[in-house]
Amino acid sequence: MVFTAAMHTNSGTTTLRVRPRVWLGLVAFVAYLAVFYAIWIVNGIDYARVGESEDTLLRWYVAPLAGGLVVLLITISLFGWWRPALRETRRLPKSAAVVPAIMAAVAILNLVFGEFSRVTMTMWLFLVVGSVLVGFNEELAARGQLFVALRSRFGEVGVWFLSTALFSLLHLPNFFFGIGALAFLQVVIQFGLGSVYYLAFRSTGSLVPAMLLHGLWDFSTFSSSLPYAGLAAPFLGIAGFVVALVLVVKERRRSPAPRVS
Repeated sequence: MVFTAAMHTNSGTTTLRVRPRVWLGLVAFVAYLAVFYAIWIVNGIDYARVGESEDTLLRWYVAPLAGGLVVLLITISLFGWWRPALRETRRLPKSAAVVPAIMAAVAILNLVFGEFSRVTMTMWLFLVVGSVLVGFNEELAARGQLFVALRSRFGEVGVWFLSTALFSLLHLPNFFFGIGALAFLQVVIQFGLGSVYYLAFRSTGSLVPAMLLHGLWDFSTFSSSLPYAGLAAPFLGIAGFVVALVLVVKERRRSPAPRVS
């Protein structure tokens, strides 16, 4: 049975095919991860070696993301959540885009000063395709569609915290895929970077800038053998966390959360 729901925002009413519920967002999120990790397991992933060669990029970067893309296209289309998942009507101040802009600059500088002698033309192709997919997939799965689901029950502080926590936790299985205890540090850093992507989404009113930033960051870090961007990641994460927390708390005091009926 298909239900029709109306999401009320400050720009009008958006008709949805399926009424937003937290559990539906989690189903889409988990389904995406299940397919992604299943392909990793079948292909024998070693996370520390993803960017090593044409073969590793194809099997461990492009292939699982392509599989996950199919899941997202199906689930979000069935839900009818594309418009609210990709657009943000309740924007944060434009100043919130400063941290995402700095992150983009760091990624670009990493590309300018990085070391790419081992990267072949085919590897560049796989890096571009994989980075576009990772930006689109993870932002849609962990922010766009999750925002729609979480806002059916939580205020914006909860939406930011829960969506960002789930985004960071999706990196925890890397413990079993080649990096061991470093996965716990990665989870902490990714919570901060996820907050930066949150700021990119909510300050621009579109999920596309967050997708592009996410893809650019992964493209920069996977392609270069020098860890310039990686060294900056904790500082960017701290800045993203602090700015996001301050802004969402101020927003909660200033205006009520949107409602779904």
